[in-house]
Amino acid sequence: MKTRGFGIIGCGMISEFHAQAIEHMEGVRLVAGFDPVPGRAAKFGEAHNCLGYEKLEEFLANPDIDIVTVATPSGLHLDGALAAANAKKHVIVEKPLEITPERCAQIIEACKKNNVQLSGVFPSRYHASAQQVKKAIDEGRFGKIVFAEASIKWFRSQEYYDSGAWRGTWKMDGGGCFMNQGIHAIDLLQWFMGPVDEVTAYCETIGHERIEVEDTAAAVLKFKNGALGAICGTTCAYPGLFKRMEILGTKGSVIIEEEDIVKWRFEEETAEDENIRKEFGHANNFGGGASDPSAISYVPHQKLFEAFVKSLEDGTEPEVGGESASKSVEIICAAYESARTGKAVKLS
Repeated sequence: MKTRGFGIIGCGMISEFHAQAIEHMEGVRLVAGFDPVPGRAAKFGEAHNCLGYEKLEEFLANPDIDIVTVATPSGLHLDGALAAANAKKHVIVEKPLEITPERCAQIIEACKKNNVQLSGVFPSRYHASAQQVKKAIDEGRFGKIVFAEASIKWFRSQEYYDSGAWRGTWKMDGGGCFMNQGIHAIDLLQWFMGPVDEVTAYCETIGHERIEVEDTAAAVLKFKNGALGAICGTTCAYPGLFKRMEILGTKGSVIIEEEDIVKWRFEEETAEDENIRKEFGHANNFGGGASDPSAISYVPHQKLFEAFVKSLEDGTEPEVGGESASKSVEIICAAYESARTGKAVKLS
């Protein structure tokens, strides 16, 4: 297997998790970081023993870079992803893939046109507890799933939003507690449950000032499989609660808080169930970002990056490909449209 070279576009907070993930992988190396802010890329390069570029064209011209990860503010993902794809680099884009389905589609099309692979960053899918839930769903252990819920009741201070002019804006964040903080749980919800048919939502700005986007929102979903669902989100819930997922069925129910499985009960128990309850009852060693966006682990990023590299070696589609990564954006934008119009919104 050849050594794959990574480059990172955007050397802010999230780039540190990308860098740590890459540094803990085998068969790859971090070649360079790019950031147009003077001095930021050089500082990043010194910290991670790699090159630092302030000009994007010079960064993309480096022949040692095979894979580019995009870690800029959300509304700039399109620019970085298109530039990387047009330079014939494989592309991994931090969540959300972009801030509208149309912008997501542009990234997907550019990668197809340039014959490069594309992945979104949804590392929550790689938590072992989430993998166990997905396996149980695929095995039909829940019977008929009747309800699924994602709850993201986090806290962000006013200072958090004031710390960057792009924070809390439609242009750069693309939304608030749903698009920025809630999207990982919303991605998990659709990954577990399959396509959403219809969304009805309310979105409000209640607890913060000087932001354009919602800090509190609630949505009701109809899934194509017949189940109902709900998404509750806020960044006003001091001190910040763990992300909570509930999957409820006629033959079983599961509740996850962050990585901890706090409820795992099925009508037909297996020998493995008690081991799952013991192993994953206290699996969360990090804050999950509930009150601090940096209180997460790099390990799920590492697993996603490793799966992406393996897909390149095997010639297969990435596990979190562009189409898959855009589904949560479609759901969230449908929620925003419903909140604006006061009507239920059908998804295509």
